[in-house]
Amino acid sequence: MRFGRKRGSQPDESVLDYDSAIILDEEELAEGDIRRAYEEEVLPRLTAYLAEPWQLSEVMDSATPSYAVAAGGRSYAVHGPGIEENSWGRATFALFDIVNRQLAAAPVWLYALNGGNELMGIVLTETEAARAQAALPPRDRPWLPSADPPSYGQPS
Repeated sequence: MRFGRKRGSQPDESVLDYDSAIILDEEELAEGDIRRAYEEEVLPRLTAYLAEPWQLSEVMDSATPSYAVAAGGRSYAVHGPGIEENSWGRATFALFDIVNRQLAAAPVWLYALNGGNELMGIVLTETEAARAQAALPPRDRPWLPSADPPSYGQPS
């Protein structure tokens, strides 16, 4: 199934440019891939908007096990003792929050598309996002991840 749609349906290319979407995958992010995704996938798409991108650090402890990331003076616990559930949502929020806090004065944001193993990011202006949100069914709309479980901002 592609783009989280029913078999046979296609994304509306006139609303979103799916070719510009960044493949992310929530499971991979939660398993320790946030820094790689940030540095190798996301930042190259945002060079026009971020003169000095933040450094992102990861703290992984296989003995605990735990995983956290930090950037811009904020730390994000992805999983560890007492926070095993919803690591996918926390990882997604961490990556998007780190990026979008840096884009606060820019004309674009990094929006999420789909979720789970089909998570993607797409750079849009607020106008482009609003047009897509009005034209697409809820599950196909661009969304901004939040820190609020259980959906972490993903439309249902």
